[in-house]
Amino acid sequence: MTETVTAAEALLGRLKTNGIDYLFANGGTDFAPVIEGLARAAATGTGMPEALPIPHETAAVAMAHGLHLVTGKPQAVMVHTNVGLANAVMGLINAACDNIPILLMSGRTPVTEQGRTGSRNAAIHWGQEMRDQAAMVRECTKWDYELRFPEQAEELVDRAVAIAGSAPMGPVYMSLPREVLCADLPGRMADGPLLRASAPSLPEAAAIEAAAKILARAERPLIIAQRGSFHETVALAEALGAPVVEHWPVRNAMPTGHDLHAGFDPHPLLRDADAVLVVDALVPWMPDKVTLPRDARVIQLGADPLFSRTPVRGYRADLSLAGDSAAILAALTVAVGDRVQGRAARRAALAERHRSQRAQMRERTKSGNGAPMSGAWVSQCVSDVLGDGIVFSELGVNPAAMALDRPGQYFAHALSGGLGWALPAALGAQLADRDRLVIATMGDGSYQFANPVSCHQVAEAQGLPVLTVVLNNGIWNAVRRSTLAIYGDGHAARANRMPVTSLQPSPDYAKVAEASRGFGLRVERGEDLPQALARAIDVVRRERRHALLDVSVAVEG
Repeated sequence: MTETVTAAEALLGRLKTNGIDYLFANGGTDFAPVIEGLARAAATGTGMPEALPIPHETAAVAMAHGLHLVTGKPQAVMVHTNVGLANAVMGLINAACDNIPILLMSGRTPVTEQGRTGSRNAAIHWGQEMRDQAAMVRECTKWDYELRFPEQAEELVDRAVAIAGSAPMGPVYMSLPREVLCADLPGRMADGPLLRASAPSLPEAAAIEAAAKILARAERPLIIAQRGSFHETVALAEALGAPVVEHWPVRNAMPTGHDLHAGFDPHPLLRDADAVLVVDALVPWMPDKVTLPRDARVIQLGADPLFSRTPVRGYRADLSLAGDSAAILAALTVAVGDRVQGRAARRAALAERHRSQRAQMRERTKSGNGAPMSGAWVSQCVSDVLGDGIVFSELGVNPAAMALDRPGQYFAHALSGGLGWALPAALGAQLADRDRLVIATMGDGSYQFANPVSCHQVAEAQGLPVLTVVLNNGIWNAVRRSTLAIYGDGHAARANRMPVTSLQPSPDYAKVAEASRGFGLRVERGEDLPQALARAIDVVRRERRHALLDVSVAVEG
């Protein structure tokens, strides 16, 4: 035991002990003991996470989300009482859908009116009180609790981080009354967390063997991945001679240049498949678009292959394999072994199909080099400059028009669809490596949701030179397409301007970045985009400033 510390100091130190290097913080009146603890730690050299002030809570959670995606480490966010928590909920929904281990903390208005250090001393302390503050986030967290006694601070951080990091991973929440954070403790606990996340698991050998038999015996096996493990997915596909389709991928699972990469639409292949392996995919196909053959066998694998948190999900699962996806894929590859014979003709046909798909996409891309340009042209141009960089996409680039041949190159928004994710997630990823090229691509509607003034302020304040590419078509096109899908011949389809979809007149997004000393440029013609990207990347790399390209694209689909 050491000198007396406050519960706030103990909590902050315990975050660091659990491998959390940053605290994404949006402060309020409940932060006084946290701020004092951080200042004292700086004066005494005590190890604590680096606290980053983030001017909007949604951005804070998305930055934690992005940092985890490139580091694999748990993250921590702290916001202000119920009002800060309310702003953080959308980011938390995305994190829950994408299995991101985040410890979200918020203050809780002081419970005492007088007599204790930290008791109420501002009018908002009465206005912000709730009977059950955690109810706001309970449905999208794995665990929640309120810190009630100062001596619980360290053990509860250990427990929270261990639960968040155990499969299936996901966010957890803890509320922090101010008086408890202000209270003294006689010292800190021993070094090292008392709890650790559960070790990755594997299904029993008999289940792996059963799945391997189904796949090896199949004449037309198909793999569908949304978050597949890159190298392991490739190895199993090659062992089976099976095509891999990435349907609505949230991270790239297969080199797009591989002969067995079958694109992003599974429905044509599903109509003829006799075995389907679903790799960590919440939505492997659209049930209204295809009916599987009656004799097809469906295997689903992942940390939670049945997605038990989703109330309605009726996809078949003749066999479910619960555990670490990478380990299961590797075990299946070993179990398949040399059972698969005589697939040369099929492999050749798949390779030809792949070449044809890529050639057709290249032709479509070339025709999009106009004014306004196509989204496919933007995607190819971004791909051409990406190198070993990372791209975050939120209704932005189309991976079908890109060369994504390295793991961890592409991340897309979770299927929960909480908009405003890509830009702050890219900022979080940039924290992991400030020299790596990180590109955030999104539609103009998504950019507005990102609280861009806050994001560009963070980019400047923290030295995070992210390149932002806004695909600006002046419309919420996802809303438009959804309406057309249901009412293709309706009044809205025939209207000169579809209701509730227009984003016109378009703001000058370049000036939003310039307001925080970033580089901004409007690009109207497709032929000018490569040069604009080169200029923006030069600003990012040489001048170490964030940059934004406001790119005029056509309304498509």
